Amino acid sequence: MNIDEQTNIKSYIINIKLNKMAYSEKVIDHYQNPKNVGTLDKTAKNVGTGLVGAPECGDVMRLQIQVDDAGMITDAKFKTFGCGSAIASSSLATEWLKGKSVDEALKIDNMDIVEELNLPPVKIHCSVLAEDAIKSAINDYRVKNGLEEIKFEESVVH
Repeated sequence: MNIDEQTNIKSYIINIKLNKMAYSEKVIDHYQNPKNVGTLDKTAKNVGTGLVGAPECGDVMRLQIQVDDAGMITDAKFKTFGCGSAIASSSLATEWLKGKSVDEALKIDNMDIVEELNLPPVKIHCSVLAEDAIKSAINDYRVKNGLEEIKFEESVVH
């Protein structure tokens, strides 16, 4: 079996698993064609990095924002190790972050992500991770720029 055949079989199996879980088309699209995968310079003063994980499922999400002098998010990148819902939540979050002010970004709620992606109840924790990664990235940016860290209520994932 050559590499193309192996890739096609893996893709077919992934599609079966995704469809079996009754994922929405948006989840499948963000999983198969994720937006803004990559990294920004974590040492740059205008870059905030959030790294979060969910021990119960093994998902790990790194989300980064780049902020201009006016406080607008000009770029966002992510790298996520996890299931299709975690990848989709990260991808969607980076799309939503670009063009928002830091204050507007703080208003992104995990339930907005759940609704947009139509996540199944067992995957809601993935949207919580994305929200937590956004908050963590914003706090990293704030601390780097001499601003006080914002204290958030601890997220509870069931």
